Amino acid sequence: MDTDKIPQTLPRQSATFDPYTLSEIRRAAATGIYDIRGAGTKRALPHFDDLLFLGASISRYPLEGYREKCATDIWLGTRYAKKPIHLAIPITIAGMSFGSLSAQAKEALGRGAGAAGTSTTTGDGGMTPEERSQSKILVYQYLPSRYGMNPEDLHRADAIEVVIGQGAKPGGGGMLLGQKISDRVAQMRNLPNGIDQRSACRHPDWTGPDDLEIKIEELREITDWEKPIYVKVGATRPYYDIALAVKSGADVVVLDGMQGGTAATQDVFIEHVGIPILAAIRPAVQALQDLGMHRKVQLIVSGGIRNGADVAKALALGADAVAIGTAALVALGDNDPAFEDDYRALGTTAGAYDDWQEGRDPAGITTQDPVLAARLDPIAAGRRLANYLAVLTLEAQTIARACGKSHLHNLEPEDLVALTIEAAAMARVPLAGTDWIPGKF
Repeated sequence: MDTDKIPQTLPRQSATFDPYTLSEIRRAAATGIYDIRGAGTKRALPHFDDLLFLGASISRYPLEGYREKCATDIWLGTRYAKKPIHLAIPITIAGMSFGSLSAQAKEALGRGAGAAGTSTTTGDGGMTPEERSQSKILVYQYLPSRYGMNPEDLHRADAIEVVIGQGAKPGGGGMLLGQKISDRVAQMRNLPNGIDQRSACRHPDWTGPDDLEIKIEELREITDWEKPIYVKVGATRPYYDIALAVKSGADVVVLDGMQGGTAATQDVFIEHVGIPILAAIRPAVQALQDLGMHRKVQLIVSGGIRNGADVAKALALGADAVAIGTAALVALGDNDPAFEDDYRALGTTAGAYDDWQEGRDPAGITTQDPVLAARLDPIAAGRRLANYLAVLTLEAQTIARACGKSHLHNLEPEDLVALTIEAAAMARVPLAGTDWIPGKF
C-alpha cells in the first residue's frame, strides 16, 4: 500500500494539557516561581446563567412597567446601629484599596456610587480624601493587615466592614508588590517605599468567633453604636461562617464567591480555592433563617455580578443586596479596547489583561504610575459607573415586574428554575419543566 495515500488524522490537543496549561508548565519550569496575577477566576463555573425566571402569564399577574412602581431601596444595619444605611439601589461597590487602584479610580468609584445613591468601600490601606469627599456613603474596611488603620476614619465612615476573607483567596492574605508602593501608598500604610507588601491571612488580635464578638463590641463602642458593622467572608463553608458572624453580633454579612476579583494573588489560589457564589447563597440564607435573622441581618453577596439578571437572581435566592468589583472597574474603563496597542506591548490583549500587580495598567486604574493614572478622568469615569448602575437597576426591575413584584426584595426562589442538575442542586430550585430539586427528599 502506498503510505503517501493513507489519510492522516489531524493533530489533537489534550483537554487536560491544553495550550495554556502547557505554557504555564514551561513558565514554571523556567522560573521556579508561581504565577501571580489580578482579576478573578477564568475557568468556567456554575453561575447565574444556569437559572431562569418564570415570568407571569395566567397563573401570575405582571406589573405594568410604565404605570406601576417597582421599588429598589434597601436599609442596611438595622439590627443594632443607631444610624443604619439607606441605599437607593441594592447594588454596592466592593472593597478595592488605594494602592491596588489609583487615587483617580477610587475617586471615580465614589462619584459613580454617589450619583447612583449607593455605597462604596475603602479596601485595604486606608481612606483617601478623594474617596471620602466623593462618596456619599462610604464603608471602611477593617482588615488583618491594619494598613492605613486610623481610628479617626472609623468615625468618618458610614459603616465598618470587618474583613475575614475574600472570595478570590479565602484563607489567604493580600499582596501589593513593591512597584505599586509609591511614596503616598507607603506613607498611608507605614511601609518602606518599593518593598513588597503581603497582608496577613488572619487578624492579629483574635483567633475565633468569641474574639470576633469582642472586636465587634469594641468597634461599636469606639463609634458610639452609630455605625453598622459588617463582617465579610469568602465563600467556603457559608452556613457555619454566616451563623458565627451573626452570633458574633454582625449587622450585615458579606459573602464573596470565588468569581470575585483580587488585586494580586497566586493564580492557583484564584482558580482552585473557594466555591461559586451560586453554591453559597442558599446555605447562607438557611443559616440566617435557622437563627430567625433573615432580613434582620442583611446579606450582601458578590463574586461575578455582571448584569441586572444576576442582581435579580441573587435577590431571589435570598440576598438583600449585591456588591460589584470587577464589573465596576470595567465600567470605569478597565481593559478598554481603546488601549489595545498598549496591551499588546505588555504581551496581552484588551479583555485579558490581568497583571494588575505590575502597576502598568494602560487605563490608569490598577496603577500608581502618575503618568498612567492621569489617563483616567475621574469625573467621566464616575459618570460611566453611574450609568452602568442605572442599567443594572432597570434590568432587575424589568425582571421583577415580569414576575409581578412591586419591590426587588419580593423576588423569591419560587420565581426561578434551573437549566442544569448542578445549578438546581446548588440554588435549591427545580430543574426546568419538573418539580425536582436534586438532593431534596
